Amino acid sequence: MSLLAQDFFYWIGIAPLQGKRALRRSSFADQLLFMGNESLTIVFLVTVSVGAVLALQAAYQLNQFGAAMYTGALVSVSMARELGPLVTAIIIAGRVGASITAELGTMKVSEEVDALITMGIPPIPFLVVPRMLAMLVMLPVLTVLSFALGIFGGYLIGVFALGLDGISYLKESFDALVTKDILTGTAKSFIFALLVGLIATYKGLHVKGGAEGVGRSTTESVVYSIIAIIISDAILTAVFFYAFP
Repeated sequence: MSLLAQDFFYWIGIAPLQGKRALRRSSFADQLLFMGNESLTIVFLVTVSVGAVLALQAAYQLNQFGAAMYTGALVSVSMARELGPLVTAIIIAGRVGASITAELGTMKVSEEVDALITMGIPPIPFLVVPRMLAMLVMLPVLTVLSFALGIFGGYLIGVFALGLDGISYLKESFDALVTKDILTGTAKSFIFALLVGLIATYKGLHVKGGAEGVGRSTTESVVYSIIAIIISDAILTAVFFYAFP
């Protein structure tokens, strides 16, 4: 997979300087639309629900200390630093990553990838680069959206179910957020996008065993992506805490 990463960075960094065409804009646009359309509804439902559950649990615990007013602050910071990037990346890995692996895997077993090579068309810029770049753009966008959706979900529970003051809830939510929290979550999303994209495309281009192999590689793509997301999240959280206290 390291060779795939090297090829990807070559085609987006060095190849254009050498006059080589590294990106089909139409394919890139198609991938952006696909990832957005396929994921937006799921991200909305899941992150609103996560924010709502987080607010419910936080309010119950904080209320024991007479601090229920800080529920919004806890929800907003948790969504920005951890849950927003993590949940969104897992959704993308399961929905988009699996689709990429299945699509490329089908092309591999049907020898379409070999046909591209025979025609002198390198598969990395033709198949991998548009999908990787779209992932690197769309996952951070959806992650930032998840921040707002999580806060919205917490607001619904806090105000309409727990009886908290709506203005105070929003004030605490946005007062607690600092630029570092948003940048931390967004930076994580770029790393997650790179990992999910590399794993999905690698598994798709290295399918063996026909249709059964496509199914196996698709499953492995999702499992490995989720493992990589969780492990990298733990590492990045520790790094950010020590580097930017």
